[in-house]
Amino acid sequence: MTNIMIIKATIIRKAFGDLQVLRGVSFEAAQGEVVSITGASGAGKTTLLQILGTLSTPDSGTLTIDGTDVLSLNGKELAAFRGKRIGFVFQFHHLLPEFTALENVMIPALIAGRPAREAEAAAKELLDTVGLAGRISHKPSELSGGEQQRVAIARALVNRPAVLFADEPTGNLDSATKEEIHRLFFDLRDSLGQTIIIVTHDPALAALCDRALTMRDGQFV
Repeated sequence: MTNIMIIKATIIRKAFGDLQVLRGVSFEAAQGEVVSITGASGAGKTTLLQILGTLSTPDSGTLTIDGTDVLSLNGKELAAFRGKRIGFVFQFHHLLPEFTALENVMIPALIAGRPAREAEAAAKELLDTVGLAGRISHKPSELSGGEQQRVAIARALVNRPAVLFADEPTGNLDSATKEEIHRLFFDLRDSLGQTIIIVTHDPALAALCDRALTMRDGQFV
């Protein structure tokens, strides 16, 4: 594992009205590191993930991702950075039902301005990596829940992001499928050197990670 810091957040604070959700949280992750964040509902995990993923802005603190001070970017610059350097996987896969697996994975690459041929090649390679080479022409309704989540993971990686954020990525799956997806995250780390930050309630997944952090009342404990 390298010690290149891909993400570094310092003293992140966030309040909603009088409610202090994040109380000076600092966090960092190195390239190729898989880090889990656990904690009870309301501990601040999702708010932190949204801030680290540039979907929300902290009240104060600093955030550097892949060498870029993301809090200094304007809206258009931030959207472009997020599209190219950050990947997201959620509990619900949010695949577009009218498109095939291949087309769903290609979409972020096309939005980022990559040529169609290059986007298709990258999508096919990733679908092969996640074990779906034989399913690329299937639409989401023709895929199992685990297969749909694999497509979502491939889609999140198609622009080779600096960091992949996963929010309860196996919360909707049966136990056997969960284990397959858990293994896949570590396969991706090994094959791509991917940095992965996972918010989860699943102790089995947290235990597999390089580091398992726990939040309580807006801070790491």
